Amino acid sequence: MLSPDQIEFYRVNGYLTVENVLQADQVQELRQLVNTFVERSSQVTQSDDLFDLEPGHTPEQPKLRRLKNPSDQDPLFDRIVRSDQVLDIVAQFIGPSIRTNGNKLNMKSAAFGSPVQWHQDWAFYPHTNDDLLAVGLAIDDMQIANGCLQVIPGSHRGRIYDHHVDGHFAGGISEDDFDDRGAVSLEVPAGGMSIHHARTLHGSLPNTSQQPRRLWLIQYCAGDAWPLVDVDWKAYGEGFVRGTPTAEPRVTPIPVRLPLPPAKHGGSIYENQSVLRRSTFSHAVSAGDRVRPT
Repeated sequence: MLSPDQIEFYRVNGYLTVENVLQADQVQELRQLVNTFVERSSQVTQSDDLFDLEPGHTPEQPKLRRLKNPSDQDPLFDRIVRSDQVLDIVAQFIGPSIRTNGNKLNMKSAAFGSPVQWHQDWAFYPHTNDDLLAVGLAIDDMQIANGCLQVIPGSHRGRIYDHHVDGHFAGGISEDDFDDRGAVSLEVPAGGMSIHHARTLHGSLPNTSQQPRRLWLIQYCAGDAWPLVDVDWKAYGEGFVRGTPTAEPRVTPIPVRLPLPPAKHGGSIYENQSVLRRSTFSHAVSAGDRVRPT
């Protein structure tokens, strides 16, 4: 269980890191499983419903940058999504009734992992309240050199940025006055966890090291947080990992900008962000800027 200081840190800053969430054997098993999916990706030539491929991917040198919905692909992933070791932590932030609305495994392979431009998850899936967060389970050590997650502390209590270009959703911040000054890097050892609020500004730079950075991101919502787009009772109910569905959503006065009209290119966040007119990174985050509360 988390301490009161850790919970308060998250409330104020919109993120937290926790070490030793997964056991060493679980981490090793996940690494082996991910390697099998990388091998499978060598059989495809373009991104599909399972694999999101890096530019330059070939059968001889597979470059997989995202495994989509891994919990649907193997029982190990599904067990961890529903595990007490993860949910007991999540419940301390969003309550005992918990639903998952998706997960993805973002991989930055050695020396070529793609960046993810600054964005807010809230822009992708606004709900009737903002008791939503993303858990990032570190399959490898997350470090500045290999493109660890970066966040802007306290941004979950600020404005909702526009993520549109030419009237279509683009998956990244498109406002010219955005400044990532004050960002911190979340360096987390393998087996640890990062947590960030759905409104917290976050992104990650390319992997410039020879070490992989595989981060499994699992989205969790309070049970009474209802999606404002793609509303479907069956899908809503199937996402519950604790508690039961409710037809009485809790509504709070949170600013919302819908991800509509949809992205012209569709696909993953990488494809959506390809239309951004400039990089959203303006200030490099150095080792001296990092914050790693545990």
